[in-house]
Amino acid sequence: MFTATRISSQLRARTTQYIFTRTYAMSASHTIPKLNDPSLFKEQCYVGGSWIDAKSKEKFEVHDPATGKLIGTCPEFNKEDTERAIQTAADAWPGFRKLTGRERARMLREWFQLMQDNADDIAALITWENGKPLSDSKGEVQYAASFFEWFSEEAPRSYGETIESSFSFNRVFTRKEPVGVCGLITPWNYPAAMITRKIGPALAAGCTVVAKSPGETPFTANALAELAHRAGIPKGVVNFVTAMKNTAEVGSTLTASPTVRKISFTGSTPVGKLLMKQSSDTLKKLSFELGGNAPFIVFDDADVDAAVTGAIASKFRSGGQTCVCANRIYVQKGIYDSFAQKFTEKVKAFKVGPGFSEGITHGPLIHERAIGKVEDHVRDAESKGAKITTGGQKLPDLGVNFYQPTVLTGMTTDMKIASEETFGPVAALFPFSTEAEVVKMANSVEVGLAGYFFSRDIHRIYRVAEALEFGMVGVNTGLISDVAAPFGGVKFSGFGREGSLHGIAEYQILKTVTMGGMSGDLQGA
Repeated sequence: MFTATRISSQLRARTTQYIFTRTYAMSASHTIPKLNDPSLFKEQCYVGGSWIDAKSKEKFEVHDPATGKLIGTCPEFNKEDTERAIQTAADAWPGFRKLTGRERARMLREWFQLMQDNADDIAALITWENGKPLSDSKGEVQYAASFFEWFSEEAPRSYGETIESSFSFNRVFTRKEPVGVCGLITPWNYPAAMITRKIGPALAAGCTVVAKSPGETPFTANALAELAHRAGIPKGVVNFVTAMKNTAEVGSTLTASPTVRKISFTGSTPVGKLLMKQSSDTLKKLSFELGGNAPFIVFDDADVDAAVTGAIASKFRSGGQTCVCANRIYVQKGIYDSFAQKFTEKVKAFKVGPGFSEGITHGPLIHERAIGKVEDHVRDAESKGAKITTGGQKLPDLGVNFYQPTVLTGMTTDMKIASEETFGPVAALFPFSTEAEVVKMANSVEVGLAGYFFSRDIHRIYRVAEALEFGMVGVNTGLISDVAAPFGGVKFSGFGREGSLHGIAEYQILKTVTMGGMSGDLQGA
């Protein structure tokens, strides 16, 4: 039956819908982007230094998530096409690995500079195919370019060691050498940065690569491939392949190939498990950055305003579609109401619409499946007693992929969000009482990518940072991504680290050289 609560909920939904619709109507300047350099828009694959189609000539369509309109088409690569790219990378490797670190560094530096010179066009491509606001896309371009800059500096500094042998007649030293041909598989949520975070260290180490870009967002990767060509990266060193319905076939070709000696993958845990199984027959070197379900903890001794700002940054960046987004926000009961009120007011100020529109803070989700998962999580929480303080509805007047930024209070551990990653603009606030209780809840999930907490107690900071079972922990900040910081998780969030001084090691093997017969006696003595 109709209750006052339900009437209030429906009225709030209609009012919020009106606000978001009006926001879009007042700023609807969404148009197809005009690139300063239209030649960066490529609808082919880059293999062996040339732009080619699939041998079958088959293509797939890519659509703007904001409007549903066709952006363009890309080749539907299959096993045969992928094997060609792998062989091309293998043919290029002997020559490329012989280059000095300085020579590879100059190429990466030139690629970095070309990204800077074409930053506006790359950002436009990201917004067009991914949907994120243009300001976010511009930030991603700078983040993505930083990996080429960083690893251009690491390339000449790949040092081995001299080791004191247990035997006086031996001398021991190590060399760090490139692993070989690398297969790289990247997601759609950061179509530039996820590519450069893998290719940068691979090239710095002296490897060649076959990069499978996401079918949802291939044009950003293609623009980077064109800039690699202009930067003078030798033919065959970087190869970019695309596929949509054949994605699994391309992935299995990379994992099954004995020529490919390394797989780096960013994506879901189930797919990571599959790729790991497929790679077992050829015993490849692997690094996987998989799913997350990040806790964000606010203790009652925290600066509440700073915690609200941090939670907003962590939760709603890219519409909540990042693997390190806060998924479970735990707030100590003494400040729970104050935090929830301030947090909700911030979210109410967001402006949703197509990413090219003026003043937009949040764009569409990537596709209808993402909308479906968000809606399922919100309705599940609401049915089990959670309260929606803002949002909670689709925005069909904007398009099929738009959803209101949402805040849920009164969350409990039996709700889906407590154990599943939402990957959307839904902030779920859980109350807690004690430090021990919240750490237990935070660690209760099978994944362990990122976690955050706010506190001004230095003893608590050390205790909790050490107790959280996550590969990365942010303390009094909601932003932890930095080219200088090792990026990666534990448990079902994968293994290996990207970025930082450790990132290049994922693309190297350690060779030990032992020289015998070294008596050490001087001749003629």
